[in-house]
Amino acid sequence: MTTVQKSIRLPEEAVKEIEALAAGTGRDFSGIARDLLIEAVKMRRCPGVTFADGPTGRRARIAGTGIDIWEFIATFKNLGEKYDKLKETYHWLSDPQVRSALAYYALYPNEIDEKITRNEDITQEQVIKRFPFLSNPAGKT
Repeated sequence: MTTVQKSIRLPEEAVKEIEALAAGTGRDFSGIARDLLIEAVKMRRCPGVTFADGPTGRRARIAGTGIDIWEFIATFKNLGEKYDKLKETYHWLSDPQVRSALAYYALYPNEIDEKITRNEDITQEQVIKRFPFLSNPAGKT
């Protein structure tokens, strides 16, 4: 991603919050501020989308749910991109929630496709190496 240097005036309260986030994560002020600004732009473009922290970093989610958009879109693709089947699979989601997730994917396909590909490439051995407590010691059930 190409970057451009700009100067911006921030309210003191925002600066304190960003500094606290930076201190808590070990990241620098500029990186935190940049990421927050990018997320804000994405949420403004796609109302109904929010962001959450997870084991693999921050991810776009359907607001009001625990569903990551990449997981939702992976399901959509596995259903042959059939909207009716998607609505049936996620019957508890409202039309605006479904449309928000699909709109996010339309605007940021590379981000979502990369997460889907990364997930599809994970092997059982990699999971066990990262999370050894998931292994079945001595073949016990």
